[in-house]
Amino acid sequence: MPKQIKMARAALGIGVRDLARMAGVSSNTISRLERGEELKADTVATIRTALELAGVQFLDEGATASGLGVALKGES
Repeated sequence: MPKQIKMARAALGIGVRDLARMAGVSSNTISRLERGEELKADTVATIRTALELAGVQFLDEGATASGLGVALKGES
């Protein structure tokens, strides 16, 4: 999930602070998630939901040639 969060931000062209605002969490929380630190499941779900509402689709392993990934909705 950490790599997918970074990929999702890149796809949307947003920074850590932007995502933090969108999800209602601190930028430190986003940074911790992207470093692979364990967060509460509901916090991760809130961040993921914020990205999905912004148009990101999370792709499961096997959906792409390289494994996990993200796509902008309508572009998968």
